[in-house]
Amino acid sequence: MATVILVRHGRTTANATGVLAGRAAGVGLDQTGQDQAAMAGERLAPVPLVGVVSSPLERCLQTAQFILDRQAGAPYAPVDPELTECDYGQWQGRMLTDLATEALWPVVQTQPSAVVFPGGESMAAMQARSVAAVRRHDAAFEAEYGAGAVWAAVSHGDIIKSILADALGMHLDLFQRINVGPASLSIVHYGGSRPGVYATNTDAGDLSWLANGINSGDAPVGGGAGQKVP
Repeated sequence: MATVILVRHGRTTANATGVLAGRAAGVGLDQTGQDQAAMAGERLAPVPLVGVVSSPLERCLQTAQFILDRQAGAPYAPVDPELTECDYGQWQGRMLTDLATEALWPVVQTQPSAVVFPGGESMAAMQARSVAAVRRHDAAFEAEYGAGAVWAAVSHGDIIKSILADALGMHLDLFQRINVGPASLSIVHYGGSRPGVYATNTDAGDLSWLANGINSGDAPVGGGAGQKVP
């Protein structure tokens, strides 16, 4: 299969002030977030992406543009609402410090699979739609460009954590063990027998080894020799 690079958007004004932005309009990257997104674009510049698929929210579209600006070609760049932020319902727009006093908060921390946000979405539904979207795009990119294709999905923290949990074979109740920072890059290759997670939550490092994609087979016993750098 192809290889997807999961990109969280850069820091926003809401992130910086501790507000749960959710799907609210007009939440863009602050200067730190723009710098982070630019760095993500620089890291991905040596990798010829066949596509950059983004959540429709402004902060993701801005981050995706920084990536597109550093690509030599003109990769396919659709917007997919299935990669949008979780619908936090009545929690949207509130301070995280206030939300931490809600009875639902410890359930979010320890049993996300049981969480339905008041007036919003369940975390299980959030994971199901986002995983389905990534796997659908991944299969389409492989069908068009071959198994060495590499593409990027620009989305949100909880979305990416849930996709990584699925790829790692983790129950959703364990997904809070995964950290996904602003403008971080995580790498998943959906192989023939199982997904392979090649990186999580990285904000530095050379990615030129991805230029020719990942050709995975059986897992190497002992860890193998690693990927070849072009």
